[in-house]
Amino acid sequence: MSADKHYISIWFFIGSLLSFYGILILGVGLYHLVSPPAVQVVQAHLHADIWGGAVLVALGLFYFIHFFPRKE
Repeated sequence: MSADKHYISIWFFIGSLLSFYGILILGVGLYHLVSPPAVQVVQAHLHADIWGGAVLVALGLFYFIHFFPRKE
C-alpha cells in the first residue's frame, strides 16, 4: 500500500452540489420572471428564487474552486 494517497475534500463535492442546485433554482426563477405563474405567492415581487439561486451558485463556485483537487 502506498502512503501517498490523495483524498478529495468533501467540500469539493458540497460546492458542486450547491452550484448544481443553485443553477436549477436560478433557472426556475428566471423562467418565472419571463412567464409568471397563474397563481402568485404573496411576496413574488422580491424574486427570492433568483436571489437564492444566485447566492447558491456563488457559494458553490467558491467551494468548488477553492477545494478543487490539485496535484502538488
